[in-house]
Amino acid sequence: MEQIEIFEIPSPCRGICEVNNRGYCKGCFRSREERFHWHALSEQQKRKVIELCAQRQKRVIAAKKRSSDTPSADNPQHGEQEDLF
Repeated sequence: MEQIEIFEIPSPCRGICEVNNRGYCKGCFRSREERFHWHALSEQQKRKVIELCAQRQKRVIAAKKRSSDTPSADNPQHGEQEDLF
């Protein structure tokens, strides 16, 4: 039995509309094709796109967290003093 959708699934667009280095929007994490063809997608396809966007967003957040957790030589962690000599 298929569930009946009462409301249309709105576009996940956040108005940022800038593409990252992998080709996904930095605001909503949709690919170019997903953005351009949003209105032609079925409700089931839209739900799948939103699910994929959530996965992409989690990967981006995890990558940012990993990069901020690793100290660089130019930016020592707090509590560590640079060698002055």
